[in-house]
Amino acid sequence: MKKNRTGLNYPTIDVLLDKIDSKYKLVYAASKVAHIIEKENLDVKDAKSVTTVGKALEEIVNGKVTVTFME
Repeated sequence: MKKNRTGLNYPTIDVLLDKIDSKYKLVYAASKVAHIIEKENLDVKDAKSVTTVGKALEEIVNGKVTVTFME
């Protein structure tokens, strides 16, 4: 599988905003998921991204992570 080394081109912001309705919430969620991936040294299967944040965004867009925000 070809890895994405050019930055955060995948997943696109449009696809991500279909999952989480705010850029600010998206950044918060991605940082929390990335922290968990890095802290627990989790292996993200079939990730196209090389960076931890990219892997976190892929997990969010693929529905492998559920994010709940308090109102």
